[in-house]
Amino acid sequence: MNQKISSPNTLLALACLAAGALLSAQAQADEGGVSFWLPGQMGTFAAVPNDPGWSWTFSGYHASADSATRNQNKRGRVTNTQLSTPSDLLFVSPTYTFETPLAGAQAAVSLTGLYGRAEVYDNAATTSPKGKTRSASSDDTRNDFGDLYPMATLKWKQGNHNYLAYATLGMPTGAYDPNRAANMGTNHWSYDAGGGYTYLNESSGTEFSAVLGLTLNQKNPDTDYKNGNDAHLDLSLSQFLNENFHIGLVGYAYHQLENDSAPGMGKKNQKSQVVGLGPQVGYFFSVGKKKWYVNLKAYDEFDAKNRTAGWNSWLSLFVPI
Repeated sequence: MNQKISSPNTLLALACLAAGALLSAQAQADEGGVSFWLPGQMGTFAAVPNDPGWSWTFSGYHASADSATRNQNKRGRVTNTQLSTPSDLLFVSPTYTFETPLAGAQAAVSLTGLYGRAEVYDNAATTSPKGKTRSASSDDTRNDFGDLYPMATLKWKQGNHNYLAYATLGMPTGAYDPNRAANMGTNHWSYDAGGGYTYLNESSGTEFSAVLGLTLNQKNPDTDYKNGNDAHLDLSLSQFLNENFHIGLVGYAYHQLENDSAPGMGKKNQKSQVVGLGPQVGYFFSVGKKKWYVNLKAYDEFDAKNRTAGWNSWLSLFVPI
């Protein structure tokens, strides 16, 4: 590969972004059943510097997730609960990359916003010891704007090795109603920071990226609910087949480090976790004198505990200005 690769800005730290979009009142951990950090938002070329100036990242996100629980008390009463949380979101991230180095690194700032549709379907059936069953169901759908997510990054390049430091936060500006199951905002502040690494060999066309971060959450003032802090890891491995086209794998791991806290919750271990793995394809193409980039990736989730799980996909377009 003789052509220099201009990487897409993975500032979808939005992380969080979709966090507010999948809220469900009956999830076991993380209020609404999802974390501030949206697993999989960072990946390919995560630590590779971009060209100085303005750029935009547009990302479409679709997720289909559900969970099923079964509880039986000492008297033999059985309760089966099924929860489904499909969602469709659009993230928009304007980014400015500075030309003057800061501490030997390339600095950039971005602001991510989102608009989307959140749906929550819940069904519960209780069977008595005598075999009599009663069931109830509910659903809620919402189309609205979500929270805002500013982010700052520093990127260092040393040959094929690239390093990343980032900090982001979630501003509770999205549509939220404590009496509804489907919301587009988390209604609490969150803070996230971490680091990453990208190995990019332009001669062999090999790319590997990893980003590790930690999230700290504040309390929701309307519910007195506080999500436990968590750690998350996003991964990417890809191979270029020619100068512009690459294929590979993506993955993530999310693990809550401490329990949520809320009035009457107790100390039962309800930490959530999930792992995702799937394919990706990416393509660079010229528009005028600029190199645009499009990436499609999908994740199948497994090893989930205390949260809904299923599959999700991302279609992202990076546009340098």
